[in-house]
Amino acid sequence: MPDGGFEGLSPIKTGLVPRLVGTMTPDSFSNRRRFLQQASLLAAGAVWPSRGAFAAAEVPDAMAGRIYKTLKVGMIKGGANLTEKFKIAKEAGFMGVEMGFPGNDVAETKKAIAESGLPVDGSVCGEHWSIRHTSPDADTRAKALENLKTALRQTREVGGHSVLLVVGKGEDGPENEIWPRSVENIAKAVPLAAELGVQIVIENVWNQFCYDHNGGSDQTADKFVKYVDEFRSPWVGMQFDIGNHWKYGSMGGWIRQLGHRVLKLDVKGFSRKLNKFTPIGEGDIDYADVRKALREINFHGWLAAEVAGGDLDYLKGVASQMDQAFGL
Repeated sequence: MPDGGFEGLSPIKTGLVPRLVGTMTPDSFSNRRRFLQQASLLAAGAVWPSRGAFAAAEVPDAMAGRIYKTLKVGMIKGGANLTEKFKIAKEAGFMGVEMGFPGNDVAETKKAIAESGLPVDGSVCGEHWSIRHTSPDADTRAKALENLKTALRQTREVGGHSVLLVVGKGEDGPENEIWPRSVENIAKAVPLAAELGVQIVIENVWNQFCYDHNGGSDQTADKFVKYVDEFRSPWVGMQFDIGNHWKYGSMGGWIRQLGHRVLKLDVKGFSRKLNKFTPIGEGDIDYADVRKALREINFHGWLAAEVAGGDLDYLKGVASQMDQAFGL
């Protein structure tokens, strides 16, 4: 299927799906009031990151004004309650928080948003590693579907617009079995995603699916492209993790292949030389090519840090690492 879209029709070019999923433009939401509510949260005293001596203009293909920093809620250490955690994230320089649903209290999350002025940009689907869409057990797949639907509803309720999903594990069976059964299961949630205006964003992870886990560093994103296109829906795309598959291929190359399917980003560092994950900006990921590729696909949206957590000072350091790696 061509990169231009579903059956050659680009949902981005035709306006069927907001390309700027995370930029809080009016076209990014099915409900204009929802946009205004989130935009006002950012405008009302939002703490934009301090780059210190670092200047985005000095970085080729800088992504300032195109990328918005968020982080996983579990990274925020300290704070007696969720509101205090949101305030820590805001002070550290983040523009949103990525929650986990089901698994977090919706009312408490709404309170944290209101009292901190920091929005929830999206969520991670709860228990997706253990309750999988690839499972050979029909009851397990039914539970995975219910978890996904709950995540979509609760994410919408707190104003978020994406749910990160790990579809399953390669250990659940041969690819020619787990591929169609996971697509069939997840597809049952797509009408709800469209109704709510919340996108299902699949993460590329070390789950032995859509890549060769024991293969080399010359792999492509071909299978991820084909998998996403199976859904034939603008409400399913990728939350592309830049660190996860640097071991297996060119991250700039994968971004170019995935194109409009990249709806959101995760980031962590990785060193091929040391064969381990690293802090953002360390290791040997080619961030210059990543930035260039993101500009080539005209990416505007959220970038989520996915590294070890810490206190306010530590999170300020993570935000600064993101600024330097992406020219923010």
